[in-house]
Amino acid sequence: MSTLMVIDQPPYGTWAGREALDMAFSLAAFDQSVSLLFTGAGVNWLRKSQQTDEIKQKSLEKNLSAAPIFGVEAMYAEASACALYGLTVENMVAGVAVVENSSDLLHQYSHTAFSG
Repeated sequence: MSTLMVIDQPPYGTWAGREALDMAFSLAAFDQSVSLLFTGAGVNWLRKSQQTDEIKQKSLEKNLSAAPIFGVEAMYAEASACALYGLTVENMVAGVAVVENSSDLLHQYSHTAFSG
C-alpha cells in the first residue's frame, strides 16, 4: 500500500499543510510507503531561503530536508504550479522531482490524501 500526500495550501497562514506533512512523516516512520506532491500554492513550500522573520514563524526548509530521514520516499512538484509561482530547480529545495502530469502520478498510489 502506498500513500501520496497532496499539499495544495500555501506554507504559511494555515496549518493544513503542516498537518499533512506531519501525517506523512508519521506514516513513513511506521514503514508505510508515502510520497509528497506539492501543487497549486503548495509549491511555495519548496522555495529555498524563505525569509519568515516578519511573520514570526520558522522556515519550512528544515522540515522538508528531514523528509528522507523520516522515510518519505519522494517529493514531487507540479510543473504548471512551479511555472505560475516562478519556481525552478535552482530556487527549489533539493530532492524534488518536477512532474508534468500530476493526474498520472495520482494513479500510481493506492491512497491519496489532500491537505485542504
